[in-house]
Amino acid sequence: MKRAIHPVFCTIVPPHVLDKLAQSEDPTVSGPARRTLEHDSLQRTRRRITTLRGAAAPTGTPSDKPQRTIYDAGHQEVTPGRKVHAEGDSPVKDATVNRAHAGLGATFDLYLKVYGRHSIDDSGLPLDATVHYGEKYDNAFWDGSQMVFGDGDNDLFLDFTIPVDVIGHELTHGVTQHTANLEYYGQSGALNESVSDVFGSLIKQYALGQSADQADWLIGAGLLGPNVDRGVALRSMKEPGTAYDDNVLGKDPQPTTMEHYVRTSRDNGGVHINSGIPNHAFYLLATDLGGNAWERAGKIWYATLTGGELSSDADFADFARLTAATARSLFGEGDEIQAVLKAWSSVGVPAS
Repeated sequence: MKRAIHPVFCTIVPPHVLDKLAQSEDPTVSGPARRTLEHDSLQRTRRRITTLRGAAAPTGTPSDKPQRTIYDAGHQEVTPGRKVHAEGDSPVKDATVNRAHAGLGATFDLYLKVYGRHSIDDSGLPLDATVHYGEKYDNAFWDGSQMVFGDGDNDLFLDFTIPVDVIGHELTHGVTQHTANLEYYGQSGALNESVSDVFGSLIKQYALGQSADQADWLIGAGLLGPNVDRGVALRSMKEPGTAYDDNVLGKDPQPTTMEHYVRTSRDNGGVHINSGIPNHAFYLLATDLGGNAWERAGKIWYATLTGGELSSDADFADFARLTAATARSLFGEGDEIQAVLKAWSSVGVPAS
């Protein structure tokens, strides 16, 4: 029996970062952050209502070609906006439109060419995106059916189409929505965020032809603006907790292991914070196995996400045990299963 689809409102910039910015005495910092928080809160409320009403099942036709359409919101908070680019069109003068088109394509390519998945829902879902959303909107999100990108404030955050892993991250929320449908709270919510970080990073690595050792394992590199003095990205899978330590942004709160797991009622139980733990487990696995991370490590994660055995309320230990079982099923009693067990053990999560 197919699971019901319950889309949630997922953004790339965590609420705790925006909360910190909203408290600034500088109105050029606090203003965009407060408007972004207000917008995101309203969208989450709307999404809960939509979830209660139910969501439509996939109805598309699988294809080996993406169907991408880019719309321009004209700095209004509307979707989809004015159509400005369709599949097959030549590049336009607006670099944001071109980057969105390319990022959607990079995501489609990884899922199809590596995992045999036909778009986000595996049924040929058209890939739509709205750019230039809102006025100095400091976020990007998957709204359950399409991508939406803000331009940032050009101070702390730049254009959200710049990092391809941000695009891949948000679209992967759609993949999770159509597969394991992980609940967006606590450890299952942190897994939801981590899966998006994993595949966002893999999409960037695949597009750049980078091995696990060559990759930077950063999420959102190139997104932070000129007035962030000490920061390289939103998150680091290699070293959770080190992506930024800035007077304005604050300090990256992500833990690396369960010893420092953060218990909080904010951010849906810390979904953007504790995702650092499974993120680091994947990094350890991928670098231990070496080569291209989307191959063995990525296939284990993808098969676990889509295999039908992962419950929507799974915790870290549930996911770890299933990745171990998946590794054994895919590769037998070899390097892969040993690397999976070692990675999870290193972050303090039992996998057997």
